[in-house]
Amino acid sequence: MTAGDDIRADADPTEVERRMVPRRLVFLLPVTLFAVLAGLLAWGLTRNATDIPSALIGKAVPEFSLPPVQGRTLGLSSSDLRHEVSLINVFASWCVACREEHPVFMQLAASKKVPLHGLNYKDRPDDAAQWLDTMGDPYARTGADLNGRVAIDWGVYGVPETFVVSADGHIAYKHIGAVTEQALNETILPLVERLQTEAKERQP
Repeated sequence: MTAGDDIRADADPTEVERRMVPRRLVFLLPVTLFAVLAGLLAWGLTRNATDIPSALIGKAVPEFSLPPVQGRTLGLSSSDLRHEVSLINVFASWCVACREEHPVFMQLAASKKVPLHGLNYKDRPDDAAQWLDTMGDPYARTGADLNGRVAIDWGVYGVPETFVVSADGHIAYKHIGAVTEQALNETILPLVERLQTEAKERQP
């Protein structure tokens, strides 16, 4: 046995363990960090995008005034969103998901259950006009948000997004992504009907 062996043999076991702890931490820290990041990624992928809350819920609609989309006569402003419950749909001709939800809005417009207004987001005027002429125009009013500034004020993440606005001009609900028949019938329209009833009850 060498002198070095004697030193190692005489070393305090607890001292050896203390020396090993940092090595364990160096190994465990990346593993733990990876597990946390993987969990967050999985949560983000499985989370329903329509569940993302809006900071504007319950607040008055932002003040704005937009000119009409090319070929239309009625633009859209914040003053148009008072006195009756309404829906605001943020759309664009280049938006694939907007095409998916468009038939749902055409049926809604035909039902006349609630006014539907369009906010055309960062679109070329001729493209927006051609899109509505070809696909059909379900909107009572359509504002052209050419630079996207109004959409930013509304807290829009991307298109499409749809808002329910109460009769007193407050944002009551925000739907992110394409509106399906299920979302319309099970979530949006029941809220619209409740808000319409409340508005009637407040009338003198």
